[in-house]
Amino acid sequence: MATVKVLPKPTEDLNPFRIAMRQFDNAADKLNLHRGLREVLRSPRRALSLSLPIKLDDGSIKVFQGFRVQHNNARGPCKGGIRYHPNVSFDEVQALASWMTWKCATVNIPFGGAKGGIICDPKHLSKNELERLTRRYAYEISDFIGPDRDIPAPDVYTDAQVMAWIMDTYSMTRGHSVPGVVTGKPTFLGGSLGRNEATARGCVYVVRCACEVLKINYKRATAVIQGFGNAGSIAAELLHKIGMTVIAVSDSNGGIVNQKGLDIPKVVAHKEKTGSVDRFPGSKPISSEELLELQCDVLVPAALENQITITNAHRIRAKIIAEAANGPTTPNADRVLYEKGVFLLPDILANAGGVTVSYFEWVQDLQELFWDVDEVHHKMEKIMGKAFSDVHKAAKDHRVDMRTGAYILAIDRVAKATESRGIWP
Repeated sequence: MATVKVLPKPTEDLNPFRIAMRQFDNAADKLNLHRGLREVLRSPRRALSLSLPIKLDDGSIKVFQGFRVQHNNARGPCKGGIRYHPNVSFDEVQALASWMTWKCATVNIPFGGAKGGIICDPKHLSKNELERLTRRYAYEISDFIGPDRDIPAPDVYTDAQVMAWIMDTYSMTRGHSVPGVVTGKPTFLGGSLGRNEATARGCVYVVRCACEVLKINYKRATAVIQGFGNAGSIAAELLHKIGMTVIAVSDSNGGIVNQKGLDIPKVVAHKEKTGSVDRFPGSKPISSEELLELQCDVLVPAALENQITITNAHRIRAKIIAEAANGPTTPNADRVLYEKGVFLLPDILANAGGVTVSYFEWVQDLQELFWDVDEVHHKMEKIMGKAFSDVHKAAKDHRVDMRTGAYILAIDRVAKATESRGIWP
């Protein structure tokens, strides 16, 4: 009887910071960037690691660990969200900060990149404990942030309320109200209309652009959404609204599929009522991993990093992947997808609608003059459309995939700003 040889499963480095550096180096090679400038653009400008002691509701004291990384400010103040998650790590925050630098440069807004995070599970904290933790963190970083230095924003498990606490804490240290210190705050405290749906709306704008390039009628197309938080659920609603058939969605508790199409407004209502998309009437259960491999026109990974890897990339059957999440595809998977002919819209383009409207919010706060939601949408659509065209042209000119094209475009813009400013002293 013949012996069947079992081959080992392909493995790859899933460290987010090393992935970010590989993506950077790949584009820097295409630009022939010299060694000194590479070192400047690779290295975070400033990185803080913080111990955050707070009193819990039962009177005990617990120390949390937090981070804030400012990657680059050559093109303007640093910009980036703050995430609360049990799996936050320093390398993850470093990677996210660098991705923010390239994201802002890709859509050509005058910000550099930053990111923050606290290792915690907000689901296990009361609202009062969450406020104390947020205010402690805000106070500890207050000397390093500001409207002209570093402007935080919401991210995973943070929201407008968290931003309001940060704004208030920072304002108390300055003796006057400073609404421009954060974005993504409530509209009645200087937040921008359209901010809540900005990431998803920007993603949908570039999906439409990709459909046009690939000659896909988006009104007859199918979509799959992995992740049903803010970005994923709103992207599903917007795609459903423009006529696309959303056949599957998932959240942290599982997924659902209906090949004839899901009624997305009812799915949203079901999740609001039950806390999950699971067991939605008329659907079949599907795992988040299986969902990624469904046949569809558009796949939107809107969850966390490293969802599409070398182990499953060859089974992806989508024509377009639009990365609403940060870092959902690994470099090895990128190569497989490109060779398969999958048109990938990278995170630094596809989810840049959020930071674009954050920029609008910052501008409105500084000038103390606010826009209606139609003006916000119009301005964002114009910026996202131009960014798609610029990235697509760079990819074609250099005969590379869209991610490398986006990085070439972004790194070139930051490199030129750095060289023009020079190295002080």
